[in-house]
Amino acid sequence: MAVRESTTVAIVGGGVSGLTAATLLRRSGVDCVVLERQSRAYVERRQRAGVVEHRGVLMFQRWGLGALVDGFPADNTLEIRVDGETRLLGQDAYSKDASGQAVPQQMLVRNLIAELLASGGDLRFDAAEVTLHGLDGGRPVVGYTDADGNAREIECEFVAGCDGDHGVCGASVPDGAMATYTFDQGISWLTILADAPPPRHPLMAVGRRGYAAQYSRGPRATRCYLRCDPDDRPADWPADRIWAELRLRLHRPDLPTGPITETEVFPLRSVVREPMSYGRLYLLGDAAHVISPMGAKGMNLALYDAEVFATAVRDHAGGGGQAGLRAYSDACLARTWKYQEWSYWMSEMLHDMSGANANPFRARLAQARFQRLLDSPAATRYWAEMMTGLG
Repeated sequence: MAVRESTTVAIVGGGVSGLTAATLLRRSGVDCVVLERQSRAYVERRQRAGVVEHRGVLMFQRWGLGALVDGFPADNTLEIRVDGETRLLGQDAYSKDASGQAVPQQMLVRNLIAELLASGGDLRFDAAEVTLHGLDGGRPVVGYTDADGNAREIECEFVAGCDGDHGVCGASVPDGAMATYTFDQGISWLTILADAPPPRHPLMAVGRRGYAAQYSRGPRATRCYLRCDPDDRPADWPADRIWAELRLRLHRPDLPTGPITETEVFPLRSVVREPMSYGRLYLLGDAAHVISPMGAKGMNLALYDAEVFATAVRDHAGGGGQAGLRAYSDACLARTWKYQEWSYWMSEMLHDMSGANANPFRARLAQARFQRLLDSPAATRYWAEMMTGLG
């Protein structure tokens, strides 16, 4: 017999969306349990890209959690290098004070874990074999096997599905209850994490050799991207080849190097599940939508989902009814589709400007789009609004 207990919200997944939702719920006086299938050590060292946009910084400050993102570098300037010629965006487009912060995702996760546990939150690692039942009934039940092999069940009012694109929460929705929109850009990136000095500003480079980028992940850490063949594997890219190609594409013959700690090849793709709820299940973060990393919006969508969900549950628990819960999907999808369009626009423009084999007509269109971005104050302001999350 499984041991049964109860809570208000069962959160499946201990990534950014799940931990943020739990932290905000705790701040609102709403009890919840977080189930994470991996160990704490694995979760805290798991490397993910991330920049917390200014909207996200304001969110943490509004909830009295600004310390979670304090101390990380802020920069509202993006350098785009076209065949070695530098163009700067964002310096005066919006506000000197409206800067995102380069918060490595694993550092934000560590801070959220520490905050949640310090406040008495219930966070359970090594939770295996998670199952969901009764999502469209009165009170759902989430079953799982704990770290000691014991069967347990949590009866709850709501389930927050924060377990990613291939998690059990999305798979628990009956066929036909959600529409799933997918798009593969046909582009793959090699991602590189290295212990090497970062650039002064976030840097994207386009040119005849193809797309590349370099970002800060701390004072002595940098994340780089190289467009590569979809069939490539990390083993095809030894360190010497990576640094040589980065020097060429970034037009930095003096590029500082260092030990490479992680490489991965992944395709640029998008997924949106609509609506983002079914019965008493609400999908957050990658469980609801996957977005290409161009523009650094994946983590920020997760943060937005978490705040909208936590606020709706808080209002419901306080006697405010279910208006916020009913509006959850529409509110989150409006931002999701806006970010999907912007991310795709950025990706199409910069990739079409890169590579000797690019379609010449598309390349010229992309160059015209980029020039408009440089010449038009209105276009530049829109770009800055999207970068900061204030648009």
